[in-house]
Amino acid sequence: MRVLIQRVHEARVVVEGETVGEIGQGVLLLVGVTHDDTADDAAYLAGKIANLRIFEDEDGKLNQSAVDQNLSALVVSQFTLYGNARKGRRPSFIDAAHPDVASPLVEELAVRLEAEGLTVSRGQFQAHMDVSLINDGPVTIWLDTADLRGSA
Repeated sequence: MRVLIQRVHEARVVVEGETVGEIGQGVLLLVGVTHDDTADDAAYLAGKIANLRIFEDEDGKLNQSAVDQNLSALVVSQFTLYGNARKGRRPSFIDAAHPDVASPLVEELAVRLEAEGLTVSRGQFQAHMDVSLINDGPVTIWLDTADLRGSA
């Protein structure tokens, strides 16, 4: 799984003119799933994300997590995180998992984040989503479980 984490003041997902997910301060998570990802990957990432110290403490240092500050997460599926543009001009998305695999794992990540103590809002899987956000910092972190398994 790949997750692009953006620390935000606020974020929102709109589908066909209707807001389907919205948070105030917290993290916007753009989530991609590949073929060999599992629920264990979602569980690991949930713990990592919820406790990642990317928020300032009283001294202005990045020493607090979203859980420490009782913040929210907005989980948005994004298969294009597995886009490969090494050849040609049109990216290949062959490394992205089929929706039947990806959808339950994105939901598993959201559920695990809730179990970690975060308030979680969601985008809409397989919809054309308008995602808006106000970056905080900006602070942007990339996590990829393939790094944990020792592959690129």
